[in-house]
Order: sequence, then structure tokens, then C-alpha cells
Amino acid sequence: MEQQKLNPTVVYILAILGLLCCCFGGLGFILSGIAFFIAMNKLKDAKLHPENYDQSSVKSMDTARIVALVILIINLVYFAATIYRIATVGWDEMMEQSQQMMEQWQQQQGN
Repeated sequence: MEQQKLNPTVVYILAILGLLCCCFGGLGFILSGIAFFIAMNKLKDAKLHPENYDQSSVKSMDTARIVALVILIINLVYFAATIYRIATVGWDEMMEQSQQMMEQWQQQQGN
């Protein structure tokens, strides 16, 4: 019987997109969480039936799982920090500070 290979490409793509979405208040935890879930399911199936899977591809998927987990943790920490900032400072104050920074940046660009 020919051994199946696990393809970690989808997991890597979702994890990297999740890292890019970290800039939006940590909302990349959605994509990185999906990547981690996919990797875990494929690895669980490979552990149940190890004779059906190429072991090098299992190691590749395990690496992709670790990358997705690290990015998931980064996003969750950033998301928690964003929630904390909104709870302590308030949304209106954050928007006002953002507006002031934009005005300062525009003034610097004009000089």
C-alpha cells in the first residue's frame, strides 16, 4: 500500500495570514486557530494509523502545527491586550488618540 503524505501548505498559509492579521487588534487568532485545528486533526489521524503515512510528512505537519500554535499565542496575547486597553482607556479615548497621531503625522509630512 502506498503511504499518504501530509501537506502542511494550507496550515502554513493560514498561520502566516493570521500573523499578518495580528496588526488588527489580534484578530488573526481566528486564522491561526483554524490552522492549528487542521494540523491537530491530521496529526491525530496519522498517529492512529502510522503505517498509512510517510513519517517525513508527519514531521513537516508537526512543524506546521508548532508554527500555528506560536502565532495563535501571539495573537491571543495581542487580542487580550487590545481588550484590556479598550476596557481601561475606553474606545472614544483610543480613537481620539489615534486621530491626534494622524494629525501629527500629516503635519510632519507637510514640513
